[in-house]
Amino acid sequence: MQPAAIGTLGLVSGGDSVEPDDANTVDPDGDGGSARRAFDLAHGVERLVDDPDVHEPILVVQLDGWIDAAEAAHGAADALDEACQASPIVRFDDDTYVDYRARRPTLELRDGISTNLVWATIELRAGRTPDGRDVLLLRGPEPDTAWHRFGRAIASLATELGVVQMIGFGAYPFAAPHTRRSLLSVSSPSTDSLASVPFLRSSVDVPAGAEAVLEHALHAAKIPTIGLWAQVPHYAAGNGYPAASMALLDGLGEVVGLRVDTAGLTGEAEATRARLDHKLADTPELAALLSNLEEMYDRAEAEQTAASGGDDPELEMRSGDELAAEIQRFLRDQD
Repeated sequence: MQPAAIGTLGLVSGGDSVEPDDANTVDPDGDGGSARRAFDLAHGVERLVDDPDVHEPILVVQLDGWIDAAEAAHGAADALDEACQASPIVRFDDDTYVDYRARRPTLELRDGISTNLVWATIELRAGRTPDGRDVLLLRGPEPDTAWHRFGRAIASLATELGVVQMIGFGAYPFAAPHTRRSLLSVSSPSTDSLASVPFLRSSVDVPAGAEAVLEHALHAAKIPTIGLWAQVPHYAAGNGYPAASMALLDGLGEVVGLRVDTAGLTGEAEATRARLDHKLADTPELAALLSNLEEMYDRAEAEQTAASGGDDPELEMRSGDELAAEIQRFLRDQD
């Protein structure tokens, strides 16, 4: 495997920069090793495996933080991690990227003895699907700082490891009924990437997450990037929602042909729906609200499909937000 491409040092402009001595390290052996070590040191990269055995891997990004309603993205990444039997190949320096006052380590006390400190750590993990597809998973807490530096680090590693596409996982609360499938919306800096998928599009200004930074960093490195975002019913966003995790994995399969067994999630999704059905059915007023929400959802979906001719549907926020919020308030009061 070739050493890291030093040309990726400037992929993301602004923010943290590499010190001149690091960026221009002389490599007396001519093998790029010194420059790579300098880059790793400057970007908080600790290599656990010197030469990972991966071929044209897909990079899946799931960082805990903004935004993951009902931890649907986390659940999808867990299922993918398990299916691929992934293990860490790179660890990122906590002191560089984690604010310990916001993400304090967990102290494990046993009979008064301080036995261990568990730190929040970002890892790049490598695995392989049962059908032989190589997958890299970037997991851990969303960085609290140094996002420009983090973008450079991931873009450099992705280039070095031959990543052919990045897929980001996320989920957001939406005015959608739990009795309908979780739809996906999409984000990408590339119009070509957007044109290749049938998912919903939105036009809105929202706070960005680190996943968006990575979309742009890898796009600048000529690696296609797509963010997949699952809809989670407003009133279910405070608890787990496996149906949205399944939607993300299905979307991953549609985009890159990577299939993951979701049998475990299917059972959890059915149990979640049954629980919500039971709670709402016991209250006629809420059952009526759900029926109205279903009608609005179905009508909006049909209108979007008709207006777009079945292609490039736009995502619109609908007045169903108020209905979903009322259902959510009731369920919260019952728990």
